[in-house]
Amino acid sequence: MAEDFLTRARDTRAKLHSNHGLPAILLTDLDQYIAYGELLVDQIRRRILYGERIPHEEKIFSIFQPHTEWINKGKAGVPVELGVRVAICEDQHGFVLYHQVMEKTTDDQIAIPLIQETGDRFPEVESASLDKGFHSPANQKRLAAIIPFPVVPKKGKCTATESERESDPEFIRPRRRHSAVESAINALEAHGLDSCRDHGIDGFKRYVALAVVGRNLHRLGAILLDQEAARERRRRRRQRAA
Repeated sequence: MAEDFLTRARDTRAKLHSNHGLPAILLTDLDQYIAYGELLVDQIRRRILYGERIPHEEKIFSIFQPHTEWINKGKAGVPVELGVRVAICEDQHGFVLYHQVMEKTTDDQIAIPLIQETGDRFPEVESASLDKGFHSPANQKRLAAIIPFPVVPKKGKCTATESERESDPEFIRPRRRHSAVESAINALEAHGLDSCRDHGIDGFKRYVALAVVGRNLHRLGAILLDQEAARERRRRRRQRAA
């Protein structure tokens, strides 16, 4: 049935181009979907009829958003998601300092560029807390050369030296504050990243950047409102004292 649809699509494409003089540039989308159809028919034949295992890098998870990736979350209830990873750096005041869309990139691969770029933009950064997924022996060494105190828990069993390091209060304090980044992630979803209404990876990157701007403006507004409320409380106390 899929091959029949492909045949009809090719015939339609030929008639539009030859009989009606439609330029090829206006048939780009149709050409792309025909190519996807041919690829998926081939993969189904290989997988179902020939029992071949399709390599992960050949798989397509969305013909409408080709940049969509298969993400292994490793969490109970939501082991897998489809989308694109985004890494963010948040400061102690709740502002997102830097973000990066992780195209076909894992946490351990982005750890150094993420902290390096954040440090270049904000040289006063002295420590950074990252998840275990960012750990690797090489990352631990390189991060220590970029910032004075990197906080990256090790995956798996720790040696005596590593256990001593991770039980140090200087390690524990920023590690405990690390959970606050989860609220930033939720806030980004509330400011536009719950769904992307644009197409393509460029559109997705725009949505991420705008969501970060929205989050930071919201955080700035919250601080200003708190300051205004504090001034009002002080004014009322002075009036009562008078």
